[in-house]
Amino acid sequence: MFLEGMGPIVSARDLRETPRQVTRAWSEELLAGYRSGKAPRLEPLPETFADAVVVVRDIRFVSICRHHLLPFTGKASLAYLPGGRIAGFSSMARLVEALARRLQIQEDLSEQILDRLEASLAPLGTACLLEATHQCMTCRGALQPGALVTTLRVRGVFQKVAALRKEIVALLQAPEEAMGRVS
Repeated sequence: MFLEGMGPIVSARDLRETPRQVTRAWSEELLAGYRSGKAPRLEPLPETFADAVVVVRDIRFVSICRHHLLPFTGKASLAYLPGGRIAGFSSMARLVEALARRLQIQEDLSEQILDRLEASLAPLGTACLLEATHQCMTCRGALQPGALVTTLRVRGVFQKVAALRKEIVALLQAPEEAMGRVS
């Protein structure tokens, strides 16, 4: 329908398969987060853990802006202070992926991630930092390639205790060198 609305280009032979390919890309990949039909859940591990913050940084994601149907891509960094239960690190990455592969706005994505962390693990505090570039800002509208949108959401003790909030924000934003990474 979209291509038909664009006029005579639809009759071009090289575009015959385009509607099928676009439908498949959107349903099987770009919006795959709707496939399961239910909200993703972290499965707690049998071990218990407390008194140390868990941080998983730089989880890459691709999402689709629900206002413009254009992609936004970026990195998610998550942290939680266990209330006893913990989850596997890769399950946190899968959580971000499942929620990002839906029609989203960045602010809601961070809320949904924290909602799932809290529902699954009952931590004492949670934090989510998202940094993304939005195609709705780079290829239309403001035309600002490279503009980075950063959102930060903290809950629980990270929200209530200023010293903890400062510490967790520093961990989420830590430069690679400070995290001891080797290139």
